Amino acid sequence: MGGSGPAFARKGWKAYAGLGVRGLCMGAADLVPGVSGGTIAFVAGIYEELIHSIRAFDRRFAGLLLALRFREALNTVPWRFLGTVLAGILLAVVTLARGIQWMLQHQPELIWAFFFGLVAASVFVVRKRVIAWRGSTWIAAVAAGLLFYVVVGLVPVKTPESPWFVFVCGVVAISAMILPGISGSFILVLLGKYEYLLAALNNRDLFTILVFASGAAVGILSVARGLAWIFKRHHDVTVAALTGLMAGSLRKVWPWKTEVPSPPETCGADVPLMQINVLPRAVDGDLAAAAGLALAGFAIVVVLEGLSQSRR
Repeated sequence: MGGSGPAFARKGWKAYAGLGVRGLCMGAADLVPGVSGGTIAFVAGIYEELIHSIRAFDRRFAGLLLALRFREALNTVPWRFLGTVLAGILLAVVTLARGIQWMLQHQPELIWAFFFGLVAASVFVVRKRVIAWRGSTWIAAVAAGLLFYVVVGLVPVKTPESPWFVFVCGVVAISAMILPGISGSFILVLLGKYEYLLAALNNRDLFTILVFASGAAVGILSVARGLAWIFKRHHDVTVAALTGLMAGSLRKVWPWKTEVPSPPETCGADVPLMQINVLPRAVDGDLAAAAGLALAGFAIVVVLEGLSQSRR
């Protein structure tokens, strides 16, 4: 996978069913802070195809659409590919949002362990996509890893719930979601809107969802064009940097954490809590379950990589 990222020809329902499953995994990952749907797309072998497919929505498409030549407009974009992936993502969002919200509240260590295994395996899988590791690629990987290690340790802020800010959140979050290693949901945590938007989704708050989706549409169309250009001209350095981002994000998805007041502390004032990583408290059944889920996440990535290799 590299270069301009040409689309793969697909025939039969099995091929599209596999594509839908990849979309389902992307949607599930995007729901959890610290995990990127872009990571799943990258490991599953559809990332560059996804970027170039989104980029197909250009001036020609817009011109045909404005001229009401809908069939011709549709034929200029890979709508079967995008529609199948989007259907999988939406299915995951609709069916898994409530369960993931419950797991994050009641069994956080288990769900974080699963995604820790997934991201850890992704680091080892994606690094093999770099054709030649040299000085520039190592610098990009280390710099990106250190930067994101610091970013994921930031304390979430309190922000407004106005429609304009929800729109901005959509632009920023989708831009992050499309990058492997950068979690759009975690960006929403930093912006103070993750739980607000997850509640809006579970409560079917259509206005808030549409405002956020509008921002997401603007963000994804603009970011995809830039990414396609970068991949075409600086493939190895870009993939190395994305590998570093995923490695840095492991700080966020470490399952065992404790909360402490974030500095600076002010006497008598409410101080936001920050999480720090700690070792498991005891060797027991919970630790065994967490370890098993981490291995399951690791195995899923390995299987997806094997499928994408065979398809390529």
